[in-house]
Amino acid sequence: MAEPATQFPYISSSAGGGSSEPGGRDAKGAGSPQSCAVRDLIFWRDVKKTGVVFSTTLILLLSLAAFSVISVISYLILALLSVTISFRVYKSVIQAVQKSEDGHPFKAYLDLEITLSSETFHNYMSSAMVHVNHALKLITRLFLVEDLVDSLKLAVVMWLMTYVGAIFNGITLLILAELLVFSMPVVYEKYKTQIDHYVGIARDQIKSVVTKVQAKVPGVMKKKAE
Repeated sequence: MAEPATQFPYISSSAGGGSSEPGGRDAKGAGSPQSCAVRDLIFWRDVKKTGVVFSTTLILLLSLAAFSVISVISYLILALLSVTISFRVYKSVIQAVQKSEDGHPFKAYLDLEITLSSETFHNYMSSAMVHVNHALKLITRLFLVEDLVDSLKLAVVMWLMTYVGAIFNGITLLILAELLVFSMPVVYEKYKTQIDHYVGIARDQIKSVVTKVQAKVPGVMKKKAE
């Protein structure tokens, strides 16, 4: 069974099950262009492009870890303005010396249409509202204990996160997440068979534990049967 195109890692529903190409591409289709672009990026298909994205975001996160958000944004804007203003002055001096009439060096970019149409905006908002409504429904289910096991899972995860939060802050976790995103897909692609085998074993163990818990919690098995 093919997994969603944007999900990582691309592990089949059972150990060794499913047929997919390297990089998580399903044999029946490559998915949407956006998901393919993301997949190619994190699997380092284009080393130069991935290197630019990885280094830029990593430097940004490291900067946020060392300085405040306001300082980082201000320095980024100052750096960008320094480049554009310097280039604008340089081209103006060259044009004055050579007595040329090339015009504004950024004219081609200034003439680009970058406005967001109302239709495009509404499409983005409609897409976002679908995810927001789904998240609200999930939050309601978990906090109002529609399924006791699911709510207990959330409680266990949050309890574990208290220990994670005591060791790492948010920026550090983002840095670690980026390192994993740009390294684990390549590792998984290389050792897919072994990883799927051990993930299948772990999934079976977790399923066994959950089944035992459900059997001991009053009312859960009855609800599942219904």
